Amino acid sequence: MYKVLVVEDSLTVRKIVNKLIEDNPHFTCDLCEDLAEAQSALDSDNDYLAAIVDLNLPDAPNGESVELALSHNVPTIVLTGNFDEFTRAQLLDQGVLDYITKESRYSYLQVSKLVDRLRKNLTTKVLVVEDSKTSRNHICSLLRKFQFQVHEATDGLEALDVLENHRDIKMVIADHRMPNMDGYELVKTIRHERRMQDLVFIGLSATGDSVLTSKFIKSGANDFLSKPFYHEEFYCRVMQNLESQEMIQTIRDSANLDALTKVYNRRFLHEKAEELFANSRSRKDVIVSMIDADNFKSVNDTYGHKTGDMLLQEFAALLKDYFPDDLIVRYGGEEFTVVSVRPPKVYLSALSAFMDAVRTTLFTSHKFNITCSIGVSTEEHKCLESQLEKADARLYEAKHAGKDQIILRDLQQKVS
Repeated sequence: MYKVLVVEDSLTVRKIVNKLIEDNPHFTCDLCEDLAEAQSALDSDNDYLAAIVDLNLPDAPNGESVELALSHNVPTIVLTGNFDEFTRAQLLDQGVLDYITKESRYSYLQVSKLVDRLRKNLTTKVLVVEDSKTSRNHICSLLRKFQFQVHEATDGLEALDVLENHRDIKMVIADHRMPNMDGYELVKTIRHERRMQDLVFIGLSATGDSVLTSKFIKSGANDFLSKPFYHEEFYCRVMQNLESQEMIQTIRDSANLDALTKVYNRRFLHEKAEELFANSRSRKDVIVSMIDADNFKSVNDTYGHKTGDMLLQEFAALLKDYFPDDLIVRYGGEEFTVVSVRPPKVYLSALSAFMDAVRTTLFTSHKFNITCSIGVSTEEHKCLESQLEKADARLYEAKHAGKDQIILRDLQQKVS
């Protein structure tokens, strides 16, 4: 749960902002009506994701509330009834995230949307590729202000190394003219890599050449900005491109996720297999486990199918807890598949810990215990189907041998 400080003298505006933000289950608000209350709130607790501050308060008519929030290093969004170019420049120079005029309900929706974007940015990695240290530092500073995790590179070749080492980077912002590999060659190289097809790429250039813009876009860039750019334009382009990509991901998830358990379905498993088994280097690291909830039919017979569904949801949630970086799939019924490329000892340790957790967890509102059986294949296979068959055969052996155990035939051992 993230906390947001709201400093606003109008009761009506406070209620509107509070309602819109707290409609999102990730947030709770601390409401203050003047500078004195804001000072007290910040002195007692400085752990705010953001502050939403009225520019003019009865006891702070000249923007002192903004200075207060910024002095506590809280990302600050300014609400104001007045707007002019001088105020705009002054606020941006102070370091506020954004300023929003109190014009309509849409203005307050912008505030709530921006706060949620800050939450998402905490786990969003962006790579800035720019050979000019001054320009790179400026762009990185803008991104860090919005809570992004920022990585840096000085040219395209270095950028590719960073992307290989940090595969969860979601956006690349790259200049056109750079030594070794320029931005144009970088985006072409990225788009040839299957795993980076969804990466957001924004090109930059000081030339302002419209032909260069179209060249970048046609080569796979999502957007293009000419330098120098306005503070607001930069943020708008960054946010809009990320939101578009997240919308595409949401649509894709609706096709790839199991509706009941919210883990991946078999369709996605086979799609992902193409990537994992594409070359021998990645293929030899793949571990496949088939995991079955023991005696699931008796749960349905005793408590009903609704309780059975709840059990599967909680079982899947437990899998997510113990295998957060692995591919978890509902293979069918009460059977799940986990595909991992972690070192075998690390993965098998997590598997054993998961079994212990299943044994001790009280599932559903009926608070009953269950066990699970697991078959594992760690040896190299040429295709996923072959490795799934091995793991499934070992799962059958585990069930036949009395359930509640892990079988790894290739290692000639049992782990329980």
